[in-house]
Amino acid sequence: MSIKQEVFGKTAAGLPVSLFTLANAAGMTVKITNYGGTIVQLHVPDRTGRTADIVLGYDTLAEYEAGNNYFGALIGRCGNRINAGKFALNGKIYQLAVNEMPQRNTHLHGGVTGFNRMVWDAATSEADGNSVLKLSRLSSDGEEGYPGNLNVTATYTLTADNRLMLEFDAVTDAPTIVNLTAHSYFNLGGHDSGPVTGHELRINASRFTPINSEYIPSGELRSVRNTPFDFLQAKPVGRDVGASGEQLANGGGYDHNFIIDRKSVDALEAAAEVYDPASGRVMTVLTTQPGVQFYSGNFLNDNPGKQGARYPRRGALCLEPQHYPDAPNHAHFPSIELLPGQDYHQAIVYQFTTR
Repeated sequence: MSIKQEVFGKTAAGLPVSLFTLANAAGMTVKITNYGGTIVQLHVPDRTGRTADIVLGYDTLAEYEAGNNYFGALIGRCGNRINAGKFALNGKIYQLAVNEMPQRNTHLHGGVTGFNRMVWDAATSEADGNSVLKLSRLSSDGEEGYPGNLNVTATYTLTADNRLMLEFDAVTDAPTIVNLTAHSYFNLGGHDSGPVTGHELRINASRFTPINSEYIPSGELRSVRNTPFDFLQAKPVGRDVGASGEQLANGGGYDHNFIIDRKSVDALEAAAEVYDPASGRVMTVLTTQPGVQFYSGNFLNDNPGKQGARYPRRGALCLEPQHYPDAPNHAHFPSIELLPGQDYHQAIVYQFTTR
């Protein structure tokens, strides 16, 4: 195991930013910057032992500052969407930024300057033979409209058996809401290898949350049975993505929260598995979260990326473990409220194997 730190650049405001490389003896390497806690590169072996970078991204810090796709970033304080940017907490109405595309009246991924655009404090270590990068920051009371001072840590751990674990911890000094996640775009064939419609996906979810045209859940918890949303048995991502129906039309494809069939409330359990038949790479996503947002790269459109790559529509997929979108406005959804004295802890594991 090894860890290396190098200069990644300076932000437009002049803040220095680093790039951290974590590597193991099994051929896996991950590069993470403390700008947004972003996974910049993720090199994983295929069935022959040949490695490829399997996450979309950019070459430079300036491109990450200018980008709006959330490539590889940490998301907070609240991932996904909040309807009209409003929520009630202890009888008070809070108004957050409405920052999604102009046609949508939604608060998206923490606001205009969410956690993805912050420079985090960073510390590295090695524990039990694993490489560890710990990022931390104080999200001040009123940041992006959220109440309470929130102390947050995001800890990346690369293990010898090709697991990349991300653990979130947070405490607050006043009642607030928190829904942290990560937003890597995965293409198991390599970031520049074209559409992922041939990737085979299984999601351990027998229900999902339908959305309206602004991507806000209706509140219904709908069965996936006999719908294009049934991934209980693995199938190609592209098999049903173009099927007719209101839900795929509303999302432009898949951009929905799937309710994980959990055996317990907060244990680390498998949410999804992706397999690329061409390379043999398999990614299993485990989490403590109750839901996982599956996004099929609907709005990629020849986007410029690393090393001269152009990312086509459906050139990657995202699997974002999290609580349900717009949770504060649906009393029957799992709560995302965090109170003083409580410890917020959630985990995501990306396990890589081959077959």
